[in-house]
Amino acid sequence: MATQETRLAARLLAAPSIGLLFVWMVVPLAITIYFSLLNYNLQTSVTTPFVGLSNYYYFLTDPAFLTSIMNTLLLVGAVLVITILGGLGMALLLDQPIWGQGFARIMVISPFFVMATVSALIWKNLMMHPVFGIFAWIASLFGAKPIDWFGDYPLTAIIIIVAWQWLPFAALILLTALQSFDQEQKDAAQMDGAPPIPFFFHILLPHLARPITVVILIETIFLLSIFAEIYVTTGGGPGLASTNLTFLIYQTALLQFDAGGAAAGGLIAVVLANIVAIFLTRLVGKNLEG
Repeated sequence: MATQETRLAARLLAAPSIGLLFVWMVVPLAITIYFSLLNYNLQTSVTTPFVGLSNYYYFLTDPAFLTSIMNTLLLVGAVLVITILGGLGMALLLDQPIWGQGFARIMVISPFFVMATVSALIWKNLMMHPVFGIFAWIASLFGAKPIDWFGDYPLTAIIIIVAWQWLPFAALILLTALQSFDQEQKDAAQMDGAPPIPFFFHILLPHLARPITVVILIETIFLLSIFAEIYVTTGGGPGLASTNLTFLIYQTALLQFDAGGAAAGGLIAVVLANIVAIFLTRLVGKNLEG
């Protein structure tokens, strides 16, 4: 009897949280699914009651969809590689006893606190401007022709900007994991004469498997929805060269005023994001732990 009363009390206490989650997540999802089945134009507010899966078919067969998927995967993959390798190197350096270690750590993580719009404007006008940018000035010192990053290599420019923002996050997570490494195990390996490279790959890297998996999962979730950097710098262009899936959904909703197609695109993006996140975490986690 007491057990049943305890379970009832637990369910009553959990009910407000479950209700809040239902209102916050399930209801918007249901509304999005509803709109994805309609032909709803934001400009004219003309709604066709039901068009079935036509919006999904239109979005998936749009030539821009395949390009945006490729750009999204390239953006996510390149940023993950840069941030994990760079963050691991920075974490290893910051883990060493050096003078000014606290100040160095603050400087390393500071880019992560810069707003995406501000970061994009800084890189666009101060760093990568083909005439007045610092990169152009460095190129002129060596007699080289300045690069028009956002005109000739727009996706590469976006990757650099986003990687600069997320590199401190990876470094901070991996540095925290390094500091939790058992000092006795490290001392024992040094006393046994373990070389640095085998020690890193066989002892230290398996210890970092879960933190790296966490970095991949969190970064993937946010990188799949990159928008501000593209909107501020390239506007998705030239053409579709820097258009990712998020920006394509924005164009469909607020430039073409197709709410139904944008809702279908949003649901497709959710499914793809879950597939990519699950695949990456399982692949990387199993390989590193093995």
